[in-house]
Amino acid sequence: MRYINLCFQVHQPYRLRTYRFFNIGHDHQYYDDYQNRHIIRRVAERSYVPANNMMLDLFREYGNAFKVTYSISGPALEQLLQYAPEVIQGFQELSATGCVEFTGETYSHSLASLGNKEEFIRQVTKHRECILELFGQSPSTFRNTELIFNDDIGLTVSELGFNTLLTEGAKHILGWKSPNFLYYSAVNPKLKLLLRNFRLSDDIIFRFSERGWSEWPVTAEKFVGWLNKIPQNEEVVNLFLNYETLGEQQWKETGIFDFFFALPGNVLSNSPYRFSTPGEVSKQLQPVAPVLVLYPISWADEEKDLTAWLGNELQDEAFRKLYENEQAVMNLGQPDIIKDWERLQTSDHFYYMCTKWFSNGEVHKYFNPYPSPYEAFINYMNVLSDFIIRMEEAGQPGPTEVPDVAPVKEPLPAVKKTAKRTPVKKKPEAKKGLAKK
Repeated sequence: MRYINLCFQVHQPYRLRTYRFFNIGHDHQYYDDYQNRHIIRRVAERSYVPANNMMLDLFREYGNAFKVTYSISGPALEQLLQYAPEVIQGFQELSATGCVEFTGETYSHSLASLGNKEEFIRQVTKHRECILELFGQSPSTFRNTELIFNDDIGLTVSELGFNTLLTEGAKHILGWKSPNFLYYSAVNPKLKLLLRNFRLSDDIIFRFSERGWSEWPVTAEKFVGWLNKIPQNEEVVNLFLNYETLGEQQWKETGIFDFFFALPGNVLSNSPYRFSTPGEVSKQLQPVAPVLVLYPISWADEEKDLTAWLGNELQDEAFRKLYENEQAVMNLGQPDIIKDWERLQTSDHFYYMCTKWFSNGEVHKYFNPYPSPYEAFINYMNVLSDFIIRMEEAGQPGPTEVPDVAPVKEPLPAVKKTAKRTPVKKKPEAKKGLAKK
């Protein structure tokens, strides 16, 4: 049997307000609350709510023959609980069907895996607890921020109890090999790797509504035809997408919802594929080969490396200045300081400082709220400077003092719990060649 993993990332950062040099030391309000609320409400109405409703309808129609996976960041969870709790309730209803897997990730959607191992472990643990509290699942599959992975990260992820990891099927790592198999980490054979099929995934994310593309329009029938052209010995196709692709990046008028609503029926009727989750696939398939990743890879841009977030002088200086304060933040242990510390780590802040205007410049400009990367850097460093002053004024211990103080965990806002789990019906597999009416 052959499998499809349909995995969605759900993430929204806390966007910073315009913070000038003269605010430093006087104004500790860093976030553009109006813009954050406006964007969350807009994306919820255009994307999250209709997408959740569509997924629930598909589960009702196809039972456990259709499955999806979600990776939801801490900033997204916090803002949804505050501004759009109906979205959280929708995810809880989806979880109750038994057809959804939630993956682990860094709580802040941060680059902590590259900056500080202790902070990385703290955030992954916090995120796992949050997912358990909200959705009743303790993730066993890990999806790092922006699919960033190398062998060292894999070792840490294994230490935290994860047995499966999602990352990019980068050509310079795979060479002649296909991403459509289950692999394992070369330094830890117990950690299984599922690699993103970036061509098919990006056909939906970026090219779905591109009228100048030779394959436009993309229909469910055409997409299943592409799946059927994959060599028969290749066992799993991993489609990793932003959830905002549905309705926000690709508007409803493009037919994106119609495409996804028709996809399960076409896959089940007209192909040998069956939908699964990463946790299930890692149990059902045997890894075919090790993958050695000495240098970090990601799912960004053509290079599939870290240069979307790190590499130029602006990004490297901001990253260095931020993470040199990790021990001071933990020593202080104040909830308000830790809250801002987490939000300032979100990878988007470094993405906005990217100066790549050639291979993927249009993509970067689309997601960047600042006129230029230099203004993004100045604004971020002004906020970070005030944050450091606040720590100094709070009387944090010196670098050699390590008091026995555990960070205080902030309780999540209350959200109405859904009814207890009611598994959907188990529907027999559709026979090949019979299209669902």
